[in-house]
Amino acid sequence: MKPGDHPDFFRLPPPEGRSRESSIRLDAQGRFWHEGRPVEHAGLAAALPTWIRRHPDDGRYILSNGYDWTYFTVDDAPYFVRRPRIEPERVVLELSDATEEAWQPETTRIDEGGALYATVKRDAPGGPYEAKFTRHAQASLEPVLVEVDGRAGVRLGARAIAVGPPKLSP
Repeated sequence: MKPGDHPDFFRLPPPEGRSRESSIRLDAQGRFWHEGRPVEHAGLAAALPTWIRRHPDDGRYILSNGYDWTYFTVDDAPYFVRRPRIEPERVVLELSDATEEAWQPETTRIDEGGALYATVKRDAPGGPYEAKFTRHAQASLEPVLVEVDGRAGVRLGARAIAVGPPKLSP
């Protein structure tokens, strides 16, 4: 049993002389930074996205490996869609934490700059979360893009699905 499995894990004080606040930051392109420098160690860079959680009391983003935890800053979205896998009836998203899940286009939002944000990890602790499509991932959707009722959409099998909820009329 890891310490993180204990019900009071997130309420325990930090080790003596330490703080739960950190200088770790996840930028809008999905890159982690520490003390103003990019995290370059490949193993750590791969591990950090797998440690993302929300603190159960205050909802702030934390990194937790099950043995310790710290707050960190998220500039945009906590997860990123690295690549979509287009199948005949669905699209499976590969996320920055190396997990995969089926995309639900109708719950995806499009920001003012045209970036896509999928709702992911609905059943994860602290979920749901947002995952921003990288430019590569978004461009990879081109084979299934269609227009649906004047809106962006995707064709999955025989279904054409609008991306995101409909815009409200003024």
